Order: sequence, then C-alpha cells, then structure tokens
Amino acid sequence: MIFEMTVQFRVASIEEGIEWYKILLDKHPDVVPHDGFAEWELIPGCWLQVAEGNVIKGNGPLRLGVRDILRERNRMIEKLNIPPFEIHSRSEVPVKWATFQDPWGNEIGFFEYLNKQEEINRVKEILNHDN
Repeated sequence: MIFEMTVQFRVASIEEGIEWYKILLDKHPDVVPHDGFAEWELIPGCWLQVAEGNVIKGNGPLRLGVRDILRERNRMIEKLNIPPFEIHSRSEVPVKWATFQDPWGNEIGFFEYLNKQEEINRVKEILNHDN
C-alpha cells in the first residue's frame, strides 16, 4: 500500500531554489531538515523536495492542479520571469495543461479541470474540506 510520496528536484543553489519555489508554491518550505535541502507538502502526503546538488535537466514534469491556469501562468511570467508558455487542451482530455521549466531545467506544469464540479469534488476528496 502506498500512502505517501515525494518528488525531488535538484538546484545549483539551495538559497535560490528556496526563493524560486516559495514564489511558485506561494508558501515557505514546510521542512528544512538540514543544509542544502527543503521540503514542501503540496497536499497531504505529497512532498516536493528541493536539494542542492548536481542539476539533472529535464526532470519531470511535475504538474500541479490549479483552479485558474491562465492566472497561474500569468503569475509565473510576472513573478518568476518565466517565458510565456502555451496552455494546451484536447477534446478527449478533461483538463487544460501547460509545462514550463525552473531555472535549473526541471519541468513543472499546471493543469486545470474543465468541469468545475469535478474539480470541486476532487478538492473535497483529496483535502477533505471545501477549499
């Protein structure tokens, strides 16, 4: 039985990595257990680890569910100077999605449910509340 997960991205500088991911995730790390390492709990039991070390470009994509993909894309362009990136959709896929890179080449993306009732139901199911 799997009950928790982590994803780790490497960055050249932990200080720059923490600052960049604080803006992306709109929160401070939940845990900084030692030098060169920080963790954010994205949803209960799902952790993003950022570790200082040898950068491996092309990791990911780690796609994050958001309520408004256009707003988040614009926030990334404005706050993190990400080059403009395309939002994709296909008639047979129930979400819109987009992918971009952090400064170290790790691929990150967003997705947004097209059916807002389905989105509300997923948020309630995953987070066990009405946010």
